[in-house]
Order: sequence, then structure tokens, then C-alpha cells
Amino acid sequence: MKSPVHRCRDVEHGRGHTGLHTGANSGFLQSEQRIPISKEIITAASSSTAMWFIKDACGIVCAVITWLLVFYAEFVVLFVMLLPSKNLLYSIVNGTLFNSLAFLALASHFRAMCTDPGAVQKGNATKEYIESLQLKPGQVVYKCPKCCSIKPDRAHHCSVCKRCIRKMDHHCPWVNNCVGETNQKYFVLFTMYIALISLHCLVMVVFHFLYCFEDDWTKCSSFSPPATVILLILLCFEALLFLIFTSVMFGTQVHSICTDETGIERLKGETGKWGKVPCWEAMEAAFGGRFSLSWCSPFAGLSCKKNPPGHEPVVFQGEIIEEDVIEIPLN
Repeated sequence: MKSPVHRCRDVEHGRGHTGLHTGANSGFLQSEQRIPISKEIITAASSSTAMWFIKDACGIVCAVITWLLVFYAEFVVLFVMLLPSKNLLYSIVNGTLFNSLAFLALASHFRAMCTDPGAVQKGNATKEYIESLQLKPGQVVYKCPKCCSIKPDRAHHCSVCKRCIRKMDHHCPWVNNCVGETNQKYFVLFTMYIALISLHCLVMVVFHFLYCFEDDWTKCSSFSPPATVILLILLCFEALLFLIFTSVMFGTQVHSICTDETGIERLKGETGKWGKVPCWEAMEAAFGGRFSLSWCSPFAGLSCKKNPPGHEPVVFQGEIIEEDVIEIPLN
């Protein structure tokens, strides 16, 4: 027997609002009077506890390239600049700082990639599930025709993840995941730490070039002078490119959080359709609490404990509804 998800019709370009009738005696509200369903009602029964990983070939390749570029920077910093240095204190301080930032960057990348961004569970667009929500008259429920899920307010469908994502900002191939409500913090930390290690690399490359010009090139590196120059130039180009890219992304994400407005909402002109929260309150919601050092940690909230009984993902039964818009009648 097929599940509700398999019985769903996959419509790529959307459908008209079938099953919606308005009029004087229809018992329904006009479109401008409908009350959208809040995300809290749907989220309560749609959270998934399974390991999250998107099986997208392009995203996996981009994620692997990201790690390889960080490892290349690690190789050049350690074996070309720090280990051959005659100043032990300089090597220890810069080596500790660079490796700490690189570790935090990769940890943030891993959590951004393997954290559920706020996906709405598939196949919950059934009559039985809608009745269990106990909605009030006048509230309207929207069904995604692509993944057969009841869409909460401010949710959008991702064609790569094939799910509706709450407060979806964009799908980033470099982390092979969507940036959404529950993993935006890790994406912000990833861009911040990559920008910091890129800046650190540029500063160390400048100092190393000055040191080699003053001293003998054969003594300032374990490699030959041509190989040393090529490795440093490649590292400088990589660091400059990623510094610009991640700095822009970091600023964009912080701006989106402070304005309580995602990239997709700005693109589609959906601004002003919800009650925006103040900047600091939005930052606390995105980073998981009041300001503290945990804001800068990709390990905050990480737990290996299994969910207690009764918190397993709900399996929805019943036939998928045909309508894309379901309104609770007034009578």
C-alpha cells in the first residue's frame, strides 16, 4: 500500500486554488480576510529527529571542495610559513589561532550541512491531520502540491531538498543544504570563521613575503623558492576570494536576521505580511537564547541523547487532500 506521499501528484509549476468558493452564502471569508495558519501549530507535529543529509551530487561536490580548500590552506600555513619560521612564539601563536578558527569553521559547516533547516514533514496534507489541528473558523490552510505538506506561514518549497522549509533564506550548495529557521546560526558562523581565517592567511602571507625578501629564500621555507612562491600566491588568491565572498554572505545573513526578512521573501516581494520582531529579539531567536559565548559556538545545543518515547516523527494516515487551499468554514 502506497504512503500518502507517493499518492501525491507532483506538480512543478503550481496549481489553481481548487475547492475554494467565496460568496455571500458560502460560509467562507474573502481572500483578504483569511487568517493564515501559524508555524507553531504545524511545527508541533512535523519535526523530524532523523539525521539530515541531502543527496545532491552538486552539493556534495561543493561541500568536499570547501573542506579541501581549508586543508590546502592548513598545509601551506603549517609547512610553508610556520614550521620553517625561526621565531617559535610567532609559530605557536599563529598556529594555535589559525587551527582554532579552521576547526570552528569546519564544525560550523558540518552542522549547517547536517542540521534539519526546518523542513515540514511530507504527506501531512490529510483530512485527518487538518482536523487534529483544531483550527478556528476563518483560518486557511495551504497545501504544497509538490511535497504534499501543509505549509505554515513563511515556508517555501526547495526543489533540491524536495521539502517545504520554514523561513527558508536560500539553498546553498557549499553547505549542501537549505539555510532556514533552525540552521541559519551555523551558516552565519561558517561564513564568519571562513572570513576570519582568510584574513589571517592574507596577513601571514604578507609577513612571510617580507621575511623572505629580507632573508635568503632557501632558508625561509622547506620548499624551493619557485614552489614556495606558487603555493603562497595560490593561498593568497584563495584567501582573498573567500574573504570577499564570505564577508558579503555574513553581512547579508545578519541583515536578514535583524530585519526579520529572508532572501526569498525579499525576492518575491513578500515583505510586510507578518509582524516583524525587533532586531535583538530576532538575533536571540536565531542564535538560541540571550547573548553569550554560546552564540559563537557551533556545538551549543548539541546532544547525543535520544528523544524520549512519544517524540518520534508522526506517520500521517489518510488520503492526501486534492485542494491546494483549505479554508475552515464560518458555519
